[in-house]
Amino acid sequence: MIYTVQIKVMPLKELLDPQGKAVMGGLGNLGLIGVEDVRVGKNITLQVNADSAEKARAIAEEASRKLLSNPVMEYFEIQVD
Repeated sequence: MIYTVQIKVMPLKELLDPQGKAVMGGLGNLGLIGVEDVRVGKNITLQVNADSAEKARAIAEEASRKLLSNPVMEYFEIQVD
């Protein structure tokens, strides 16, 4: 069966997010007020052929740990549909 897996990769909350700070500055330059913080990350969609949702999640977790994220600077969340 084919599962759609969404992987959200974001910078760790403890670390400075320079890209987020740049976006925050740009929003201010546009006169958009009320935005308190911006964090910029990645959204990755995988189509996984697996016997079960649990197996698809395991494949996505391995891919996230080994390739899609940098555990020193980022964390990831997985959703299997």
